[in-house]
Amino acid sequence: MQYFMALKAGQKRVSDAREYLNKFANGKAMPALALKDNKTNVWEPVGEENLYAVVNGASGFVVTDDGGYILVLCDKNGIAKTIVQGLSDEEKTNIIDSLKSDNIEEYSGEVSLPV
Repeated sequence: MQYFMALKAGQKRVSDAREYLNKFANGKAMPALALKDNKTNVWEPVGEENLYAVVNGASGFVVTDDGGYILVLCDKNGIAKTIVQGLSDEEKTNIIDSLKSDNIEEYSGEVSLPV
């Protein structure tokens, strides 16, 4: 796929995921990665599927100084499409409960964050 076509498709998927997550995150979701990093010259947009993952700031990821949890909507390869950071345990739990009620499954692998 050509770079600009892949980027446009990826940006649309990121926008849709961010809009969805913002329903539960009080508008605090931020866009993340629109393209898969596959270490080649083949450009691919981030996947269409939405899975959630929680990253604890103590796991070595430093996105901001807010602390707390980072909740991510990612594709099946763990590529983050949208993130919410600085969540308390209660906020994180409430968002996860909402996602689960919409049948969004948890991603358990390594997440690629925009750092």
